[in-house]
Amino acid sequence: MGLIQIENMEFYAFHGHFKEEQIVGNRFLVDLTIETDMNKPSETDNLKDAVNYQKAYQIVKSEMEKKSHLLEHIAGRILNAVYAEMTGIKKVTVKVSKMNPPMGGKIGSVSVVMEK
Repeated sequence: MGLIQIENMEFYAFHGHFKEEQIVGNRFLVDLTIETDMNKPSETDNLKDAVNYQKAYQIVKSEMEKKSHLLEHIAGRILNAVYAEMTGIKKVTVKVSKMNPPMGGKIGSVSVVMEK
């Protein structure tokens, strides 16, 4: 087994509970961890034997372009899309962070972490 970690994918998107957030937008960071068997690709050095993490990035990018009210909804959509569009995956963990959330004070980020 092994882990593929795609960290700090940055997106400007229009997610949020408040109407203003869906108009003005905000910066989001996404981390994705995929647990998979890496024995075969470690021997063959062939992409067809590996989980393609460029495809995983494209899935995350596509899901980040769809508006949501909640970070939990974004994370759930990402998990479902990764499983629907990719094979060879044992477990996926996603962390979605909203930078500088409008919570009435100076806050670097708020995040949700989900796994499937």
